Amino acid sequence: MGALVVACAAFSAMALPALANPRLVVDVNSLKVYEHQDIFQKWYPASLTKLMTAYTTFRAIKSGQLTLESPVIMTKNAASEPPSKMFYKPGQAMTLDSALKMMLVKSANDVAVAIAETVGGSEQAFIDRMNAEARRIGMTSSHFINANGLPGQGQYTTARDLAVLAITLKREFPEYSAYFSLEGFTTGKKDYANYNMLIGRFEGADGMKTGFICASGFNQVSSATRAGRSVVSVVLGEDSLGARADESARLLQMALTTNNAGKPSLVQIAPYGETRDLVADVSKEICSKQAAKVRSEGRDEAGRQKLLSPYIRELNRPLKLTFAGLMPGSSDKSAKVAKDATGQGDVANIPIPVPRPSL
Repeated sequence: MGALVVACAAFSAMALPALANPRLVVDVNSLKVYEHQDIFQKWYPASLTKLMTAYTTFRAIKSGQLTLESPVIMTKNAASEPPSKMFYKPGQAMTLDSALKMMLVKSANDVAVAIAETVGGSEQAFIDRMNAEARRIGMTSSHFINANGLPGQGQYTTARDLAVLAITLKREFPEYSAYFSLEGFTTGKKDYANYNMLIGRFEGADGMKTGFICASGFNQVSSATRAGRSVVSVVLGEDSLGARADESARLLQMALTTNNAGKPSLVQIAPYGETRDLVADVSKEICSKQAAKVRSEGRDEAGRQKLLSPYIRELNRPLKLTFAGLMPGSSDKSAKVAKDATGQGDVANIPIPVPRPSL
């Protein structure tokens, strides 16, 4: 689609409420923006980073470097990543197809690094490719230091850049759109539901990814299509799973049912607000004891997150699951494959899982 470069604009920022968290919703085809707030504020991407990992991987497939059937090896380095993860042992192998499902549905940090090492030859080489691809497509205020979104200095993006990425994914790789709309997958032994609570519950929802760390709050990039109109929303810094789903649904519904006449194009919105190198950190608000208490009160008696949006319906049927698992014989060959992949053999024990923060 070409780089979505920020143009000189006649459009000024709309009046924004103080401390508003970043969000926007944009038409995929026309690039018209229906609503935006703080879209140039640098933010920790958390697992939304995995959209960039997927895009870089799709580019490698397109170039003929590998295929969806190529093996992805779990190395000692990848297996050492903290949860969320699949807890596979070093040397175990899966197809790239399965790995992408695990990364995008389960948000598996270990699998994301294994993909990066498979595509890039090393994790750092893949990260360099991620940043090069981001610059190429016009993500002007983003930088990645890993493939899975775990926090660290130098890892940041903006709502505007995430919209650019989501639109580029949908335009350039429609053949891979199904990876972002999976309700869940099964390994044959365990089922995993998508963290995106709009899939199967919001009319027309067809992607894309959620993310959470204390420093970023609850983030979500969503897409939906109705009657040939496709829109993408970005919501950053919400205080719960339910809040990010509710706000995403509001933005998508508004864009799908509103005329875009007179709306600015994404490339016409000049930088505004906080655009320095400061990356917002909402840890104190999101991971305090009080915030955890409020979130616990936002669940029903069955422990399910309460959703307040009138546009999100109950999923009163079993999840539609696709298969994703290890390659046949992977466990038997794990020691040999690990040695081939790392030069060290299967010498790592699986880390004790660290519980995710209470949602």
